[in-house]
Amino acid sequence: MGCDGMKYTEISSKDNDIVKLVRALQTSAKARKTENLFVLEGLRICTDAYDNGIKFKYLLATKKIIEKSSSDIKKFYGVSEKIYIVSENVFEKMSDTVNPQGIIAVAIIPENTVNIDSKGKYIALENLNDPSNLGAVSRTAEALGVSGIIISRGSCDPYSPKSLRASMGTLLRMPLYFTDDITDFADKCGITTFACVVDSCAEDIKSCEFKGGCALIIGNEANGITDETKKKSKHLITIRMSGKAESLNAAAAASIAMWEMMK
Repeated sequence: MGCDGMKYTEISSKDNDIVKLVRALQTSAKARKTENLFVLEGLRICTDAYDNGIKFKYLLATKKIIEKSSSDIKKFYGVSEKIYIVSENVFEKMSDTVNPQGIIAVAIIPENTVNIDSKGKYIALENLNDPSNLGAVSRTAEALGVSGIIISRGSCDPYSPKSLRASMGTLLRMPLYFTDDITDFADKCGITTFACVVDSCAEDIKSCEFKGGCALIIGNEANGITDETKKKSKHLITIRMSGKAESLNAAAAASIAMWEMMK
């Protein structure tokens, strides 16, 4: 069948294999890694992905959104391997949002072709668990002009629906680098590591000089940076606090640290 010159296949069953694939990709990091695919839901984030050259394997849309946003659908059609028209009740089964907009793209996880700049400034996240924190950090990093985000493989998945929503599309625009060992990765790239810790003996971040290439490391929300990473980092730095506060939320600490690094 066709729609404004577009070829599409209709899906009306909740047991369709494509529907099952979308649900798996919505809920499972393992499925995303195995399939090398992730889900984008909503017109805005699909547009962000399109504008950043991300390819779609499948585009799934309801007739309502096709009629309402036909020009956008035509754009997406050009970067999609296959397009499906989905009934409203089936779309609701696939959706991960409270108020579905009627459009989902199953996108191919991009291969980062941007090399680390030995003079760049990076934020590195070790075992960060909360997608909301990842999203908040990425948005601040983009706003401050940080060169990219280094993510340990023990961190939450940046291609999960929660991470993507929290980042407002930033994770589709910024270079992402994945590694098992942040300090080893930084050393091989010729950039200096600054581990942000809660330690009165660490250097006050206000007195730090972030010269040349830098990787500013933020750790796990509950446990901070691992002991091994502390030992291997070139500098241990801390944000001095007043009053009775003992620590900061990971996203807040990252924002302050990035501001100091980039100012």
